[in-house]
Amino acid sequence: MNFSEKVILTCAVTGGSSYNKKHPNFPVTPKEIAGSAIEAAKAGASVVHLHVRDPITGEGCQDPALYREVVQRIRDDATDVVINLTCGGNARFYPDPLDESKAGPGTNVKMVEERILHIAENLPEICSLDVTTANQTDGEQEFVYLNTTRTLKNMAMRFKELQVKPEMEVFQAGDILFANQMVADGIIEGIPMYQFVLGVKWGAPATPETMMYMRNLVPKEACWAGFGLARLQMPMVAQALLLDGNIRVGLEDNLYLKRGVFATNGQLVNRAVGLVEAVGKEVATPTEVRAKFGLKKQ
Repeated sequence: MNFSEKVILTCAVTGGSSYNKKHPNFPVTPKEIAGSAIEAAKAGASVVHLHVRDPITGEGCQDPALYREVVQRIRDDATDVVINLTCGGNARFYPDPLDESKAGPGTNVKMVEERILHIAENLPEICSLDVTTANQTDGEQEFVYLNTTRTLKNMAMRFKELQVKPEMEVFQAGDILFANQMVADGIIEGIPMYQFVLGVKWGAPATPETMMYMRNLVPKEACWAGFGLARLQMPMVAQALLLDGNIRVGLEDNLYLKRGVFATNGQLVNRAVGLVEAVGKEVATPTEVRAKFGLKKQ
């Protein structure tokens, strides 16, 4: 079976947003996150997409020491998997309600070097590049997810220097157009990787029509994947497979196997593998993913 018939299956292990604290196995500590990533890899994931959380509060954070521990635990394990670290943190802008020209409490927007510190320290094979600026929500919080074109270009150029492959997360059509421009300008080299984020409030909806439209906007040589949130996770897996795309599942995007039944990352990966095989394809191995994109394993 050639690579065109293989599917890259990413597991987004924990995310950085609020989650239902009733979930009995949601990974929070570095040991739990690494263990859940290894569980996903053993279940068949090609790639694990990683955030870290404050081990005490469970809230998302960007502590470089926590990233170091998670990455080292995974690398020390015998289970092979491609590591994809998020680089979408330190980009929330909460306008001061009394003067929206100023940053209010909770704003954590940082300069590029601080945003990519954990990437430079750990040198994962892949890191996410969130090509968007948009109104977003986290529970009851509303904020502007702030990624200027200048910031994104500078981040992409640093990733090229570090030889870390950017996976461009796109939330709407205009994001793809700007990502395409970075590809055309040579800021993004090699086979470009796009990840369609569908179902985020005020972003592109998780529908077949949206996925087809976004697929038609990416360059022909691009590798693309798409995912949906919550109950639309598996329907969007199925849709991506029918469109010859790649897929993502995991607790970052969906906590349930079915209504009222909490999932583990391994269970979600198992279900996705079943869908891949049902359409006559195979999940790409980590070795095959590295070979296709020229990724450097540390």
